[in-house]
Amino acid sequence: MKKLFAVLGDPIGHSMSPLMHNDLFTHYNIDAAYLPFQVKPNDLETAVKGLTSIGVGGFNVTVPHKSAIIPFLDGVDELAKSIGAVNTVVNQDGMLIGYNTDGPGFIKGLEGSVPSLSDQRILIIGAGGAARAIYFTLAKDAPIAVDIANRTVETALQLVEDCPFPIPSKAISLDEANKSLGNYDLIIQTTMIGMYPKVSEQPVDLLNLKKQVLVCDIIYNPLYTQFLQEAKSRGASVQNGIDMFVYQGALAFEKWTGIFPDIQRMKENVLKQLGGANYVNW
Repeated sequence: MKKLFAVLGDPIGHSMSPLMHNDLFTHYNIDAAYLPFQVKPNDLETAVKGLTSIGVGGFNVTVPHKSAIIPFLDGVDELAKSIGAVNTVVNQDGMLIGYNTDGPGFIKGLEGSVPSLSDQRILIIGAGGAARAIYFTLAKDAPIAVDIANRTVETALQLVEDCPFPIPSKAISLDEANKSLGNYDLIIQTTMIGMYPKVSEQPVDLLNLKKQVLVCDIIYNPLYTQFLQEAKSRGASVQNGIDMFVYQGALAFEKWTGIFPDIQRMKENVLKQLGGANYVNW
């Protein structure tokens, strides 16, 4: 019998996960299907019970359910619990166990671009859910420091205070970030600033950016935001959000099937859906 996997969100029509995972099931000869379900917040508990009753193999969770789903699960791993958000659920013999692969997916995407996180001074721009997942996961790897820059400094400070791992960190304003960009080896833009259709916007200027730095933006529509384009023009290496998206999906697929999938295949499928050309490290 075909195994069911799913993604729950509201809205959900834009999700590229079904194309990505269904292609992988076909590629690895796995008799399974991955379907999108639009679930309103008030219907989340009912949807989880329904998926459990029909023996779902696992499912992803996206906005706005990543935190709200936790009370309806049988267990949550330590990282996801500390982040306070779940994006991947595995059905283990009838028990629904929640994980967060967003942060680990981002870290996997850095492999080959950052020799060792322990040698890095890192700036995260933004203090929302994605920033939280990336920050807590980075903190486990004990870099030299991870600072958080946000429009509302109090929100960044709360994020620093919430981190369960001992790491030198400070909360700073975006103006302070502009002045101190030269202090960082890795800069990670986690806000939606610069996403289509407001493609001309960016969260900070890059006048003080040093050349030997990696600048990441978790946005992938457009593929290369104004923020990344300017960083590239100033001599930085850049990485867009496709790596994080693909690796978080790959880690979910591995939890469901035991197979770590073909990353390049996944990237190419995502780019086709976005209307992009061949994937390149631009």
